[in-house]
Amino acid sequence: MRPKSGLPKRKALRRMPKFTYGFRDNPETKAYRHPTLQPGASVPQEWPTVLSFFSGCGGMDLGFLGGFKFLGQLYEALPLRIVHAYDNNEKAVETYKLNIADDASVVDLSTADLTAFPAVDILCGGFPCQDFSSCGHKLGLKGHRGELYTVMRDYMRIHQPKIVVGENVPHLERMHGGEVLRKIQSELEEVGYRFKLWRMCCPDYGLPQSRTRLFFVGVRNDLPGFPEMPTITQILGRVTIDDAINDLVRVEDESVPNQSQYFVATKATAGAGQGDQKSEAGQLAYTVRANSKARVHFHYSLDRRLTVRESARLQSFPDEFVFPHATSANIMEIGNAVPPIIGHHVAKAITDYFHQKLTVVRPIKSQTSLVGAAER
Repeated sequence: MRPKSGLPKRKALRRMPKFTYGFRDNPETKAYRHPTLQPGASVPQEWPTVLSFFSGCGGMDLGFLGGFKFLGQLYEALPLRIVHAYDNNEKAVETYKLNIADDASVVDLSTADLTAFPAVDILCGGFPCQDFSSCGHKLGLKGHRGELYTVMRDYMRIHQPKIVVGENVPHLERMHGGEVLRKIQSELEEVGYRFKLWRMCCPDYGLPQSRTRLFFVGVRNDLPGFPEMPTITQILGRVTIDDAINDLVRVEDESVPNQSQYFVATKATAGAGQGDQKSEAGQLAYTVRANSKARVHFHYSLDRRLTVRESARLQSFPDEFVFPHATSANIMEIGNAVPPIIGHHVAKAITDYFHQKLTVVRPIKSQTSLVGAAER
């Protein structure tokens, strides 16, 4: 099938990335990565435990752990322990294991026996958004994926975690006049929780793309207080697309992993298909989407679409976080992910709540001391 231009279809470059390490064992990250990612490290037993549903490649999980750098800023390691992660996408789980931990499994959560899952303090998960997205078919609760929030609800009923964090797209607020959102929140609260909705405009927190997400934050009814929504950090200005990726303009090889991977599809000559927009220097990037049909936005100064690494940068993944597959699979994983720095802001609010309201969970004092402890 030819594109709208009538020209022969141009396929994606299928060059596989070249790399030696994933994030978890890269010597460059050793000085600051989370202690649970340090070989032989042990962490305090009082640190809250986390279970990750719909984990994808691990964007939210990296944010919850902390201990990574993005655009030169260190996002501190947080006093949390991820017990296990689950996703139904085999390639995404491979990426998770390469970069974060082996404690991840390919599981269809809609059919899993949740009674056999470990009980933890915090349940988190970006339950699938395709049926709620303004870019999709808008099937809402009638779609198969639209009902997957019930997996989190059922785990909550069985294991009663202290805190729950769910993530989804902002269009959910508008579906059927808000009825869909009210139903989801009501069902989550019926199993013994109170919820607040955090609507986070991600550029307000340092993400260099136009992206807004909803976070469902729940606290078990018998617990006091509630976490405070993260305070906006970008008071003096937002991070633009060229702030994030301009140093990659002259990089055409794998000296930065995934930089040689990009779609070479031409721009349509008619219509305004999503992904055909050209980015503009000095502005926020367009939303990075999970799309394997070559509809990645065009670079602001180069005659091509954005690379896998550039897309990962716009989602705030550090360069040491490697996507080991072909272009299409990598773009899908990146677009589906929760941006790590956004996950980190949410997780920091949760750990502050634990420290102030529940147990004496003290913040990590220094990365250097933790690395030293891990080596001893």
